[in-house]
Amino acid sequence: MNKEYKHIKVIGFDADDTLWVNETYFRDAEEAFAKLLEQFETLNKIDQELFKMEMKNLPLYGYGVKGFILSMVEMALELSNNNVSNKTIQAILEIGKDMINKPVELLDGVEEVLKALSKNYRLIIATKGDLLDQERKLEKSGLIEYFHHIEVLSDKQEANYSKLLNHLDIKPSEFLMVGNSLKSDILPLVNIKAHAIHVPFHTTWTHEQVDESETNGKSYKTVNSLLDILPLLN
Repeated sequence: MNKEYKHIKVIGFDADDTLWVNETYFRDAEEAFAKLLEQFETLNKIDQELFKMEMKNLPLYGYGVKGFILSMVEMALELSNNNVSNKTIQAILEIGKDMINKPVELLDGVEEVLKALSKNYRLIIATKGDLLDQERKLEKSGLIEYFHHIEVLSDKQEANYSKLLNHLDIKPSEFLMVGNSLKSDILPLVNIKAHAIHVPFHTTWTHEQVDESETNGKSYKTVNSLLDILPLLN
């Protein structure tokens, strides 16, 4: 075991793009949406405007597929000057339903890692998104037996994590977070003196990207896959 982690009691895992595939489905949905609206604007412009709409609506709808669906509908109305057809609106809703009904595709080594770590640590999920959708994905994943606690957060700021650690009755030095997002899973933990391991996913939502200046001097580890954390913790 790496001596840096000798006091760890609880390990938190992000869910989307850490345990299972998620962002890939959003990218596919964005492409499908742009093709539906290409009579009104270029594909690249549609993609840019949809992202702006998502950011505008984020404080209202929060994270997850349902808010994304509403942003697509609103964007379609705006791009078409309210002339979009009922057929197109129905197609947008079907894009969203298809996302919700996607099978849960576990990433490499997930169950092996959880099975090994659950013998020595309390494991929790700390994720953002729609509560019902995340509960559905967790149930489909077959992983629920490994987790002591499930927390679906409205956001992943320092205050959200501090509140979670208080609820778990542990010190920051006793907590390790594992996730794919530097912005949401790593930097807030480093800032409250907890531990964090970054496991990059090949696709990152623009909203979750950070500048190099934001990571300079921050203490965290980056590994290529979840399996690489086992030698650090066992």
